[in-house]
Amino acid sequence: MPRKRLLWQLYPSYVLITLLSLISISWYFAQALHDYHYRQSVSNLEARARLLKAYLINLIDQEDNHALNSICQTLGRETATRITIVALSGLVIGESDNEPDHMENHANRPEIQSAMNGQTGISTRYSVTLGLDMIYVAIPIMKEGKNIGVIRTSFPLATIEQTLRRFIVGIAMAGFVIALFSAIVSLIISHRISHPLEQLKRGVECYASGHLEHRLFVSGTAEIAALAEAMNQMAAQLDERIRVIQQQRSEHEAILSSMIEGVLAVDQNENIISINQAAATMFEVHPADAQGKKIREVVKNAELHEFALHALSGDQPLEGEIVLHNHVERFLQTHGAALRDAQGNSAGVVIVLNDTTHLRRLEKLRSDFVANVSHELKTPVTSIKGFVETLLDGALDNPHDAKRFLGIIAKQTDRLSAIIEDLLSLSRIEQDSGKIKIHLDEEHVIQVLQLAVENCVEKAKAKQIQIKLDCPDDLTAKINSPLLEQAIVNLIDNAIKYSDAGKSVHVSASVESEEIAIRVSDEGCGIEEEHLDRIFERFYRVDKARSREMGGTGLGLSIVKHIIRTHQGFVTVESAPKIGSVFTIHLPRAVPV
Repeated sequence: MPRKRLLWQLYPSYVLITLLSLISISWYFAQALHDYHYRQSVSNLEARARLLKAYLINLIDQEDNHALNSICQTLGRETATRITIVALSGLVIGESDNEPDHMENHANRPEIQSAMNGQTGISTRYSVTLGLDMIYVAIPIMKEGKNIGVIRTSFPLATIEQTLRRFIVGIAMAGFVIALFSAIVSLIISHRISHPLEQLKRGVECYASGHLEHRLFVSGTAEIAALAEAMNQMAAQLDERIRVIQQQRSEHEAILSSMIEGVLAVDQNENIISINQAAATMFEVHPADAQGKKIREVVKNAELHEFALHALSGDQPLEGEIVLHNHVERFLQTHGAALRDAQGNSAGVVIVLNDTTHLRRLEKLRSDFVANVSHELKTPVTSIKGFVETLLDGALDNPHDAKRFLGIIAKQTDRLSAIIEDLLSLSRIEQDSGKIKIHLDEEHVIQVLQLAVENCVEKAKAKQIQIKLDCPDDLTAKINSPLLEQAIVNLIDNAIKYSDAGKSVHVSASVESEEIAIRVSDEGCGIEEEHLDRIFERFYRVDKARSREMGGTGLGLSIVKHIIRTHQGFVTVESAPKIGSVFTIHLPRAVPV
């Protein structure tokens, strides 16, 4: 059913009530007026009949019908009344509007019969003689207590109806004016009632659309004004509460978004209620796509599903660990706690995921480092101890063996000293870069490269390896010369160690985009791709036997990496087996002096 406006419900009702009232009053008034005129007409006709009775009683008694008829015609014309004199036999002996001889016997007329019985007869009917509806009043003519005839007076009902019609037309006109006036007043009143409600409706629509700052107009009507004030107060309270909720929600979302820990909220049906960006990144999903879905649909990990079920089934906090097998293996430490609603009932569980993959890797690096250091130190120490014991067991008595053993001991001592020196150097670089910012000066790069090449020339000549240098004379960078020289020396030294005799080592520097690239390339044995990601780790060796044979400590490239980090740069490597390797130092481009 279509809904109507209040205005069009009130206004037609008012108009209908007004019209019904006017019609009822008009009908009642018309009936009352009709009855009044009818009674007045009957009374008037009776009064005329009684006057005529006193005037005509002698003529009736003398039976002078001619004179009687003549007087009736004269009086009838003058009083505009039809006058009829009827004898006891019913014959008409006097008539104002017709000839008595032509008229039928009136003994059967109801008003005549009543008059003959000594009563006043009243009747309304159609007159055959005149062809009109007439009202008749008949009275008996009494003389000395004896009824000698009947006098009847009458006139047409049309006279009353014409009078009533004029009154009804006047009443109708007045009723129309009153109805029109009432309609206008009703429209104004209906509008005054409905307009404030329409304003309230528009205000509520504003509230529904979120414009709670809108305020309703408070009208003069007490009830509507009280309603408007209550709604204004309600809107103000809602606005304040919504602002508080939005602020709390924003703070909550900001906190969850800024957390590096993943946060996952699950309801009792294992549907995801909330998931922050960190957790979405861990599971490689979008937060909006995961909302409302089953946890097993979003995360394909049986360990997490089992942990969520255990957390949902218990009331105590739960801890565990899961492993994600995506592109890379990730270790997550999990904490689960019950999620409760405002009434304290269990509504699900909150799972906090802490990525411990980096800590695991650091722990493994530490463990590997300790093992490597122990191994690297144990090898020369064991060798020294063995030869010392051999010498003590009698080898000193053989000068040739004693000299050879002492030479080996000296070589192992030098190797042990080199390892310790590299460890101390690496530790010093890390401590200096962590606590104090390394001082960098704007210097020419070619000077550092030349010093590094000069330090390695003798080793290169011993293997008949040529070192080539290519660097613009005006190339400058913000560097720490001793540290950068040490890094380049380590790279050149490695290139010489792993290159065959007669090969060459190329050292170059150039400006590329927003950085300075220093390259050390060789034509050596190269490195397989599987080792490229780990060669900068401490004590990592591609070929351990060959590295020890060449006297390497396994710390050279790690020292290079940390030195370049202190320069806000990084090191990359490109290599292929039996082709050679290219180590590139990337430094931020310095502003020319």
